[in-house]
Amino acid sequence: MNTKSYKTEISVFEAFAGYGSQQLALSILSRRYPWLKFSYVGISEIDKWAIKAYQKLYGTKIKNYGDISKIEWGKVSDFMLFTYSFPCQDITNSGNKTGFEEGSGTRSSLLWECKKAIIAKRPKYLLMENVKNIKSPKFEKDLEKWKGFLKNLGYNNYEKVLDARDFGIPQHRERYFLVSILGSEEFEFPIGMKLKLKPDEMLDKNVANKFYIEFNQAA
Repeated sequence: MNTKSYKTEISVFEAFAGYGSQQLALSILSRRYPWLKFSYVGISEIDKWAIKAYQKLYGTKIKNYGDISKIEWGKVSDFMLFTYSFPCQDITNSGNKTGFEEGSGTRSSLLWECKKAIIAKRPKYLLMENVKNIKSPKFEKDLEKWKGFLKNLGYNNYEKVLDARDFGIPQHRERYFLVSILGSEEFEFPIGMKLKLKPDEMLDKNVANKFYIEFNQAA
């Protein structure tokens, strides 16, 4: 994505939102490039603790459409960017490895619910992130099926495993990224940097109150 070509807001829908890590990344981009603006159409999240954390960080103005399998996409406003970091429990090495085959009913198979959103809205940009193990031979068939579905819709797919320690974070954390773009626009993954920080250098000594949730509030 050539961000310099955009001078208007990019509308976003964040599926499997969690505490809003995608929004956090986009807000950092907006601060770095003031002309790059993002607006949120909505999110999808069902975990009550994640929702509490999200609302604590970003407020309640962004609509949560809840269970992604029950969203009526015709009633959702159009969006340009769709992020979908779907559940990894059935893919990760620390899980049961039951996979994400379409129709299997596993938590990770919720990926396939995203087909409805993409077909209905045809967003220009798609961003998926998951554990590195999704690239293993065990899950290769289903990953290729997903990429084939996107290709048939006209998306060009760009994939790579990135490690957090190559981008300024002192943690060996490898993740698979799939960027899909509708049309002829090309994409290049960022080049890493030399790690400079240590873990204790990243911890805030004084944490703002907004990052705390009292137990009686979260119950």
